[in-house]
Amino acid sequence: MSNINDNLMMEIFDSLNTQDSDAVRKALEILYNGVMKIEQQRSLGAGSYERSERRQGYANGYKPKILNTRLGPLKLNVPQTRGHAFYPTCLEKGTRSERALKLAIAEMYLKGVSTRRVSAITEELCGLEISSTQVSSLTKELDEEFEAFRNRPLGEVVYVYLDATYLKVRHNGSVIDQSTFLAYGVNLFGRREILGVSISLSEAEVHWRSFLESLQKRGLKGIRLFISDNHAGLKAARRAVFPSVPWQRCQFHLSQNALSYAPTKALKGEIAKAMRVVFNCPTKESIEDGKRWVIDRFQKSAPEFVKWFENNIDEGLTCFSFPEEHRKRIRTTNGLERVNREIKRRTRVAVLFPNSESALRLVTGILTEIHEEWITGKVYLDMNKLYEVDHSRAWKTFVEQEA
Repeated sequence: MSNINDNLMMEIFDSLNTQDSDAVRKALEILYNGVMKIEQQRSLGAGSYERSERRQGYANGYKPKILNTRLGPLKLNVPQTRGHAFYPTCLEKGTRSERALKLAIAEMYLKGVSTRRVSAITEELCGLEISSTQVSSLTKELDEEFEAFRNRPLGEVVYVYLDATYLKVRHNGSVIDQSTFLAYGVNLFGRREILGVSISLSEAEVHWRSFLESLQKRGLKGIRLFISDNHAGLKAARRAVFPSVPWQRCQFHLSQNALSYAPTKALKGEIAKAMRVVFNCPTKESIEDGKRWVIDRFQKSAPEFVKWFENNIDEGLTCFSFPEEHRKRIRTTNGLERVNREIKRRTRVAVLFPNSESALRLVTGILTEIHEEWITGKVYLDMNKLYEVDHSRAWKTFVEQEA
């Protein structure tokens, strides 16, 4: 490998010693291509044609790539591998979310809603000024890809999580917080997948219903449980579109709601502890004992809480009808909250979006990357545990045929 390093340096020196005014750009091309080749060989654990017990895979040619820089476009040859995952760390992987972020900022710049700070960010992220032609070309490329992802056919999904987050978007000359609806599920094989995303003006029932109907039209079926917060619009829409599917109210949000019924600050801690006692009951049969204990404990000191508790607690206990091994992950929307935090983190640099299409583009880019990590990563839930509870032979046969 040292020979490769020596040859690489000689090629760079030769390029810089020419009278060519484009010498620096060509030297940079040589440097990128050489470094990528070195990195490929290190990743494979062996050089070209080298026999080695450490070898992880094989070189498999090159893929051309144009990399735009301040010096101009670089013509690169990205090494490919067979039998081993590899991508050069010296290159941005062309992630869709990063392209969408650049495009969102570029749109702000071109539409006259930017500041000098936004212009500086555009220059820093993109490495060059963005023209309207480039924006148009990139928009078409991303929108086709993202539209296909958002409208892909769905199938049987066991658990479905629903939630919304908000992004600042320009709308009719003002800035508003638009609702971003998200749905992810756990499929028959225990893997998570992003099911859908949509942006609407609010969380009113009509918007949630449209979102759920779109999932249904794409083939979403076989749902055993919905997990969400108690938002009125979502609750009404869910009942209208999927009336027979059980619902698990997020236990975290339910506990937060309970604290608002504490008559004194001193009782808040006691009520929080009481909610945990019920949620952590070891069996479905022991829940009734736990509920009676809470009611007796606060009947005199917090009667308003007891009234609320009796009317709402059962909505947070649906998970007890499912395998114990699944309960920890189906009793809250914490997984979806983490997705929302990632969206917030990745969109923060854009400050606000010039339109809802720009916001949806960036969010879709982020979600496609999360989706790909999930479906190619570890199994999230062992569905064999569900088979032991559900004796639906047809469902189990289907899974075995598909596996």
